[in-house]
Amino acid sequence: MTDANAIKAVPAAQTEPYIPVHKEHHKARRIVLQVVKQLVVLAVALLMLYPILWMIASSLRKPSEIFTNMGLWVSDPQWHNYADGWNALSYSFGKYFLNSLIIVAFAIVGNIVTCSMATYAFARLNFRFRGLMFGFMLLMLMIPAQVTIIPQYIIWNNLSMINTYVPLIVPKFLAMDGFFTFLFYQFIRGLPRDLDEAAKIDGAGHVRIFFQVLLPLMKPAIGTTAVFTFMWTWNDFFSQLIYLTDPAKYTVPIALRTFIDATSQSSYGPMFAMSVLSMVPLRILPNLGLLACDLAVLAVGVLLLPYTFFVLPVFGLSLMGVAGAVAARSGLAAYVIR
Repeated sequence: MTDANAIKAVPAAQTEPYIPVHKEHHKARRIVLQVVKQLVVLAVALLMLYPILWMIASSLRKPSEIFTNMGLWVSDPQWHNYADGWNALSYSFGKYFLNSLIIVAFAIVGNIVTCSMATYAFARLNFRFRGLMFGFMLLMLMIPAQVTIIPQYIIWNNLSMINTYVPLIVPKFLAMDGFFTFLFYQFIRGLPRDLDEAAKIDGAGHVRIFFQVLLPLMKPAIGTTAVFTFMWTWNDFFSQLIYLTDPAKYTVPIALRTFIDATSQSSYGPMFAMSVLSMVPLRILPNLGLLACDLAVLAVGVLLLPYTFFVLPVFGLSLMGVAGAVAARSGLAAYVIR
């Protein structure tokens, strides 16, 4: 029989912290999964880059090896393909680069200036039929370019502008690219109207508000417009093929097409060599263009303010460009079909 006073306290069970048995195993598994994911991404990237890498390799191969060797290793590089391609046509290939750069430069300036101005009119000004004209602008996005190429060609042919750069440049200065107008419109809607009101209190008009207040804030949209305009204009083959017939005015896409002849032997090696060179501006110039846009926007308000007498008519031309584009894409198309 035990004495109650002599009851000994039972010590509490000492618990140790729980350590998962498979903790190290799970950690190693996560590392393996990350490595596998990175390898899959790398494989997909190489798969997407394969056509470009194959084109670079083909630019250094003999014509007989181009379509028989799908590998990327070149055992006997033919560096003369670049020299042959540069001087293979009627003019030096540098002339075709210059022609493309001229069209691209004017197209970028035209889209940025007129599309941004038309956007300011749609987003900040109140005028009659604003909603209707904005709807017409959106309608331009839904009509394929192939539908309007015939009436546009008739217009420029009647103006004796075929075989010139005018049909490729002037539409850019009439805000006919509805995509960029809508891009600027969506961007400018995010800018508070308090900025406009503050500028009006300081005595600023619409021109000064646009160039010195809103335009510096639209640099992301300007950069996007410049890059996409550069890429689409540089790679445009159809429009330039329609309007340009003189070899001295050919651009890079048309010049590359002349290397292929259906009735005689085609020069695939020099063609691939010039194709490789034609990609270089697409990788370098957009980055330089974005830097130039940043510098230009900072000074545009000061430089263009004295030329208000020129800027004001451009507002009207931008809106007229929307109406003119609608006319070209509807009424004239019906006239040609009839």
